[in-house]
Amino acid sequence: MPELEVTLGLLALMFGAGLLAGWIDAVVGGGGLVQLPALLLGLPQAAPVQVLATNKVASIAGTSVSAVTYYRRVRPDLRTAVPLALLAFVGSMGGAKVASHLPKEAFTPVIMAALLLVGGYTLARKDLGQQARLRFDGHRHLVVAGLAGATIGFYDGALGPGTGSFLVFALVGLMGYDFLAASAKAKIANLATNLAALAVFVPMGAVVWQVGLVMAAGNVVGGYLGTRTAVARGGTFVRTVFIVVVGAFLVRLGWDLTATHL
Repeated sequence: MPELEVTLGLLALMFGAGLLAGWIDAVVGGGGLVQLPALLLGLPQAAPVQVLATNKVASIAGTSVSAVTYYRRVRPDLRTAVPLALLAFVGSMGGAKVASHLPKEAFTPVIMAALLLVGGYTLARKDLGQQARLRFDGHRHLVVAGLAGATIGFYDGALGPGTGSFLVFALVGLMGYDFLAASAKAKIANLATNLAALAVFVPMGAVVWQVGLVMAAGNVVGGYLGTRTAVARGGTFVRTVFIVVVGAFLVRLGWDLTATHL
């Protein structure tokens, strides 16, 4: 791994990025939209796996606070959340193990197509996620949750940005949860994916600890504030933030894709 210079200015930038990312991630997911570009800007000499690993250190701190706060205030049904998280953990470990071998450019068109579908469907269905209308019963419910967790978990281990948003949409659009309950379950699953990825990245020596821990501190504060905001403002507010984050994510990916081909 290359040696990296860490300055006070860089650490201040990373704390601010972690704070904003933690707030966004707690409300609806997608904090990586802020965190990963900040890490790429601040650590231009870092290997891709170092950026991914350092991002996970920050993310797991904020996600832990969000998951606990959501659990206390929303009381999500663990009969769905636990299988979702367990399969997401397994998927994320697999994704992290192949992270250093996959060309990241190949992900961008696929992610953009998925986000266009997610955003368009959410905009078209104004009542989506306002009330719970569960679509599967019994074992089918758990199977769908597990498949969603494993698939999105693999993506999170391999790349990561927007994982929380994908989890929320899978729970709302595919399974029929309301946005608030979906956000609570998504936080538990996202905590599992971050933990699994770190179980692979830390032994590799890929984490830039000074940067990761400072960003983690910002993420904790942002995650706590974001969770309280989401619970207080309700599902309509979460839906609005979800649409804004998906739109911003599309703009960012579109810009990267355009720049790559110019």
